[in-house]
Amino acid sequence: MSDLLGLGLSGLRAYRTALGAVGENVANAETDGYTRRQAVLTPGVTGGARLTPYYGDSFVFGGVKVQGIDRAWDMFKASEMRHASSAAGRTAVREQWLTGIETALDDGPFGVGARITAFFNAADDVAATPGETFGRSQLLAKLDEVAGAFRGNAEALSRLSSGIADAAQIEAARVNDAISALAKLNATLRVAAPGGAVRAAIEDDRDRLINSIAERIGVVASVNPDGTTQLTLADPPGSVLVSPTESSSFAFAVAADGRLSLQVTNSTGTAAVVPSSGKFAGLIESADAAAARSADLDTLALDFTAQINSWSASGFDSAGNPGQDLLEAPTGALTMRSLVTDPALVPAARAGVANGNLLALDALRGAGGVERRWTSLVANHAQALSSAKSEHAAATAWRENSFGALDAVTGVDLDREAADLLRFQQAYSAAARIIQVGRETVQDILNIF
Repeated sequence: MSDLLGLGLSGLRAYRTALGAVGENVANAETDGYTRRQAVLTPGVTGGARLTPYYGDSFVFGGVKVQGIDRAWDMFKASEMRHASSAAGRTAVREQWLTGIETALDDGPFGVGARITAFFNAADDVAATPGETFGRSQLLAKLDEVAGAFRGNAEALSRLSSGIADAAQIEAARVNDAISALAKLNATLRVAAPGGAVRAAIEDDRDRLINSIAERIGVVASVNPDGTTQLTLADPPGSVLVSPTESSSFAFAVAADGRLSLQVTNSTGTAAVVPSSGKFAGLIESADAAAARSADLDTLALDFTAQINSWSASGFDSAGNPGQDLLEAPTGALTMRSLVTDPALVPAARAGVANGNLLALDALRGAGGVERRWTSLVANHAQALSSAKSEHAAATAWRENSFGALDAVTGVDLDREAADLLRFQQAYSAAARIIQVGRETVQDILNIF
C-alpha cells in the first residue's frame, strides 16, 4: 500500500515540475533570448531493481522522477547564427555610415559640383560683357559659394568622422561590459546545480551575452563541462577574451584623420586586432572611408585653389595690375575661403584683350578638371555604397535563416506547449487518482475491523 501511495506522490511531484516548465515556456514565448525548457522524466526504481520488467527476476515500480530541466539547444546552429550575426553587424554599420558619407558629399544644387559649374558659367557671362561691374560681382560671389560648399562638405565629413569614433567607443564599452558580465556568470555557473531552472536561466543569460559580443566582433565560443565559457577572437591574434581565469577588454584609438585602430588587453598584454566581421569591423572600415573622402575633398580644394590663383596671375584687373590670389586653403577644404570682394580686381584681361583671361578659364574644365574629378569622386562612393547595400542584404538573409534554424530548436511553439500541458495535466490527475485509490483502499481495510 505504501508503494501505491509512493507512486502517486512521485507522479504529483514530477508532473507538477513538468507543468511548471510548460508554464514558464508559455510565459516567456516572446522573451528575447529565452530557450525552451523541458522536464526530463525517468522511471523511478528502488534498491537494485532493474529498469525493465522483461529482464531479470526482480522489478519494483518506483514511479517517476525528474532527472532535471533540459534546455533545448544546438551548439552548431548557435555557432552558425553567431557567425551570421557578426557578418550582418559589419554590413549594417558600413551601410549606415557610407550613407552618411554620401549625404555629406552633397551633390545637390548647393553642393561643390553645382557651385563650381555655376562659377564657370558666371565667368562665361562676364566674358560677354567684361566691363560690367554687376557681372564681375556675381563672378566673385559664385567663387565665394564654391569655397563655402567645400567648407560645408568638409565640416559634414568631420562631424561624421567624429560620430563614427563616438559610436566605436560606445560599442567598445558595451562589449567590455558584456565580457565582464560573462566572466561573473562563469563564476556563478561553477557553483550552480546542473539540471535546475536557475541553472537554465543563467545559461540563457550566458548565451545572450555571447550573442551580444559576437554581433560586434567575430568570436569562437566553447562551453566547458561545468557550463563555464571560453571565448576567443576569431581573428588574429586569437586572444582569449573570457575563460574561467581570464577577462579581456577592448579599446579604440582614434588617429588625427579619424581612422580607427582596435586593441585588446588581457593578462598577456595588449595586442592590435584587425577584425574581419562584426560592428567593430564595420566601424573601422567606415572610418577609413570617411578619412579617404576627406582627403580626396582636400586634394580637390587645394588643386582648385592653385588653378584659380594661377589663372588669376595670368590676367590683369581693371587697373591693369596682375591678378592677385582669389582663394586660399591653408589646410584643405575646411579652411578654404575667397580673398577678393572688389569687382575691379577680377583679372578679366589678357594680352590686351579685355576678356582674354576669362576666355582662358574654360581650359580648366577639361577631363582632368575639378568638375570631372568631383563627379568621379561622388560616383565612386555611390558605387561603394551600392555594393555595401547588396552585401548587407545578403548578410541579413543569412542571419535571418540562421536565426530561424536555431529558433526551430530553441524557440517556444505554443501548439506544442498546449499539447504538453494537456498531457501533463492528465498525468497529474492520474497520479492524484492513484493516491485517492490508495486512501480509499486503506479506509476499506480499516472499515473491516
